[in-house]
Amino acid sequence: MPLSLRRGVVTAVVEREEGLARIEVDGTPCVAYPLLTGPVGLGDEVVVNVQARELELGSGGFDVLYVNLTRGLDLSPAAGAHVMKLPYTPLQFAARHAEEDGPLAELAEGLPVVACSLHSQVAPVCAALSEVRVAYVQLPGGALPVELSDSLRALRGRGLVAQVISVGACFGGDVECVSVYSALAHVEAQGFDAAVCAIGPGIVGTGTRFGHGGMTAALALGAASELGAQPILALRLSEADPRARHRGLSHHAEGILALQGLPIRKAWPKGCPIDDPVAGGADVVDVGDWRDACAGLPLSHMGRGPEDDPWFFAAAFAAGRLARRLVR
Repeated sequence: MPLSLRRGVVTAVVEREEGLARIEVDGTPCVAYPLLTGPVGLGDEVVVNVQARELELGSGGFDVLYVNLTRGLDLSPAAGAHVMKLPYTPLQFAARHAEEDGPLAELAEGLPVVACSLHSQVAPVCAALSEVRVAYVQLPGGALPVELSDSLRALRGRGLVAQVISVGACFGGDVECVSVYSALAHVEAQGFDAAVCAIGPGIVGTGTRFGHGGMTAALALGAASELGAQPILALRLSEADPRARHRGLSHHAEGILALQGLPIRKAWPKGCPIDDPVAGGADVVDVGDWRDACAGLPLSHMGRGPEDDPWFFAAAFAAGRLARRLVR
């Protein structure tokens, strides 16, 4: 399983966001994470990872800057950082973690926790949680860098997410945590009203019921339950997905719901025409205003928007609205 690396020169800087630069290397699109590999500019000699693009994966389409030979060497570690992210890999680096900086709650009694199996569910969930303080918890299973998410930038700009926590191998949040347990304990200790847990953009997938990054939602639900919180699964529904396994209630959601010992709540969007037994045991939630609440947010799932696959987004919104009802 070798890395696929290539040397090149930065020929364009297309866009800069906090913690992210979209560039071109020898004319090919590339993303860089300056907090990890240092600042980047025109003419820099770099090494990029080309593997995902060359394999034409869903996570491809661009390369990822691996090292900046011009100005990314001899970078100092973050002050006071000792816990390693991506340990024992060529990209290991130290980051300060919340567990090192203050007491965490022992439990999270009553905290509403929405678990999403896809990053594209996060925006509608958070839109339904307006006017309360929401902490977003990113878990491994998709993209690891928080900065890659345009949705999070939009949500923060609208005040719909107050803090971002990156867990485990994920990085780039306002706060880093070692585990989802300590992340939820941090959310409780800091007095947030609700937590939304999800993977980053993209998803690791194999076409099987359990072999996908969305299973991270089960870990979040289990941790929430064991800490005394109120776990809610955002159901993945679709009428437009061309793949039979994801049409109706996705087999990803079915796999999570099939696990024993997960006392979780599900929100079913009122009026949804999809026929599935799960609806019978779910909280039926009015989502008549979901389009207005989500207006201006980047809503996209597998290239489909709200007009193409409305019940996908409405179902996620329903989970957020149920969580809003449960805020203490």
